[in-house]
Formats: sequence, C-alpha cells, structure tokens
Amino acid sequence: MHANTLPYLPFSRPTIDEDMVHAISDTMRSLWITTGPQVTAFEQALSERHGGRPVRVFTSATAALEVALLAIGVGPGDEVIIPAQTFFACANVVARTGATPVFVDVDPVTRNMDLVAAEAAITPRTRVLMPTHFAGWPLDPDALYDLANKYQLRVIEDAALAIGSRWQGKAIGSFGDIVSFSFHPNKTLTTIEGGALTFASEEEAVRAERLRFHGIVRLPDGTRDVVVAGGKSNLPDVNARLGLLQLARLDEFIAQRHVLVARYFERLHTDPPCQLPFRGDEGHSWNFFAPLLPLDQVRWSRKQIMDALHAEGIGTGISYEALHLTTRYAALGYQAGDFPHAERIGRETLTLPLYPTMTVDDVDRVCHTLQHVLRAAQ
Repeated sequence: MHANTLPYLPFSRPTIDEDMVHAISDTMRSLWITTGPQVTAFEQALSERHGGRPVRVFTSATAALEVALLAIGVGPGDEVIIPAQTFFACANVVARTGATPVFVDVDPVTRNMDLVAAEAAITPRTRVLMPTHFAGWPLDPDALYDLANKYQLRVIEDAALAIGSRWQGKAIGSFGDIVSFSFHPNKTLTTIEGGALTFASEEEAVRAERLRFHGIVRLPDGTRDVVVAGGKSNLPDVNARLGLLQLARLDEFIAQRHVLVARYFERLHTDPPCQLPFRGDEGHSWNFFAPLLPLDQVRWSRKQIMDALHAEGIGTGISYEALHLTTRYAALGYQAGDFPHAERIGRETLTLPLYPTMTVDDVDRVCHTLQHVLRAAQ
C-alpha cells in the first residue's frame, strides 16, 4: 500500500471521545461557561489525586508558572535556575517577572537538570530552582529538595510533561513545594488549553487565585477590593468539564503510552543507530518519545529527515531546541559550547508519534519508515 493511502500520524494527538464532546455541549447549554462549578469540581478532583494538596487551575501552564513565581515574590534582582534543555516558556516567565533565568546543563541520559551544575550556579541572588521533568520522567526529588534545603531555596517543579508520573509510588505534584502541570492538547491530559499548580501552602494557593483574577477579594458588604496587581488567567468551565473526563481516563491513557513505548524500544533499531530516550520505570508517564538522530553519520539534515518522514505520512516535532541559544537568551551572554549536552539534544532530537489512540502497528510503521529514511540519508 502506498504511504499516501495510510492515515497521517501526527507526533501528538488529543484523545477526545463522544462523551467528552457531549459534556462540553452540555456545559455550553448551561450558559455558565466561564469559571464556575466545573472549575471547582476539577480543582477538587486534581487535589484528591494529589494527596489533598491545594490546587488552582489556569488558562495555561505558562500562566501557572508565572503566577507561581509572583506568588512567592520573585522579581527584579532575583535569579531562577532552569535547565537549558526545556520549553521556551520556562525562561520567558522568569524574564517577565523581572528576574533573571540562569541556565544549567542537563544529564545526557535522562535529559533532566544536572543538579551538580545547578549547585555550581547558585549565587546570593538565587531564589528558585525550576527543573523540568523531561518527557514525564521525574528528576530525583530527594536530591532536588536536599539541594534546595541546603541553600534555603524555593522549588517550582515544571511538571508540564508529567501529569500522572510517579516517584517511588508517589504522584508528582502530591508532595514537594509548588508543582505546575500543563493541559495543552499535546500533553497526556488536555483541557484544550490550561494548566494547574499544586501547593504545599493554602496561603500561597489563595495568593495565586487572586493573581489569576485581577487581584480581587470580595468584602463582607458585597463590594470588591483589589489587594494585588493581578492578571487574568482563570480557566473557563468549558475547559474544566473536559478536564474532569480526561482526568478520569488518565491512568488508561498512560497505560496505553507504556504499551506503545515498549514497542518502540522493541522495534526502533536503525543503522546507523539512534540514541533512544531514557526508559525509567513504571513511574514514567511518557508524554513524548524523542530519540536522538545519528546526524554525524548521515548526509541529510534533521529538516530533510523530518520532510522525508512527513512525505511518508509521519509527523514529527522537536523537543526541544537549546534554550540559551535563542536570540532572547543568547543576549544574556550565553553562547554555543556553554551547555554541550543541552546543545547536542537540541541539534539531534526528533519527537516521534506517541498518543493513546495509536496502535502497535502504527509504531511499527514509524520504526520501519525511520529505518528506511536513515538508510536513504547515508
């Protein structure tokens, strides 16, 4: 069968069934479509899944991260340590508070922040460690919080990729300091757009709630006051209704991702070989699957390989470019060679299709096609 008669496989696709479509329609018909009872229910369900901790939801994980920084008072003169191999939002939210993002390299195997490098980057201005749980594999929380406690630093865990991930049986977000989740359509759980924070402190959760809605508090006489210069990042009920149904199926989604990933590890053997992702254990939620291409052994560029895969009906992505080499952050004085592991990942990474409605036959097709393309690229 010719490739163009086969269905296109994007690198990510949300799982939306008819029950979810009907639930959203019912929420629309209720005419309560902005923040209301569905948001309250969604926050409660997320809290129950994460050990009863306070939870607040937002229009995006980007907004959630920025609110988290503001809620703990991060601002001009402060430094926040983040990995150089993560999504752009992590640096942008720091910069938007007036603080300075300080990049460090990552472990070449797990692609999580190198805590030895992070410790070396700590200065008297450092306020926060903000690691990313890369692809859903958690950064060792024991080592992370030992380091934070040693220097009396706050931690904001970027768990955008790690809803449903576990460390030694404990759900990421059910312990620690502040943890941020993403519900974008390419994440394991979606609310169309959206994000959440789990907190160790109810007081900071209330502060975040005010920051997400204009800084408003309601007074006993029914009037309103503004106590902080808040923004507007409150999640609508329509999104929250979808989130409730997605959350109910989260374990199912992750179980199917494990099946597909196991197939990738079984079948993805190319010549020349790709470097496969870190496998971890059952605590890995596998938001994406991103091997490193053997670009030093082929004639084609990554773009040519991606184009060839696209022509065969295989969608791909890049997770992620080296953040410190972007125009905005290179302007802080960073340059090529500063963080070699992040830079290698940024050059060679390729995100392959992975989502719950895929089949093992789809994985076989991706593996076969990538093998064919890499042979042609030599």
